[in-house]
Amino acid sequence: MPDSENTKCGHACKNSCAMLNEALRKETASVRFYEGVFDQCHSPEIRNFLGDLIDERRGNILRIIQKLNEIHARSQSIDGMIASFTS
Repeated sequence: MPDSENTKCGHACKNSCAMLNEALRKETASVRFYEGVFDQCHSPEIRNFLGDLIDERRGNILRIIQKLNEIHARSQSIDGMIASFTS
């Protein structure tokens, strides 16, 4: 669960976004947690539910990584344009 008091956006994104990196860290931790619960569970109904949660979280992880890659690529493009004017 996000801790809004301790996680604040610094608005200083360049090659990455601190908030998205924090979201990635938390999503990854939640997948590990659900996988641990899944491994210990013997109820087919609960295992199916947990499996769905794990799949959703993994999808979120992929989406966050994709967005971070977009931000990084955009930053590199901007840096390249700036460098071409300063050369």
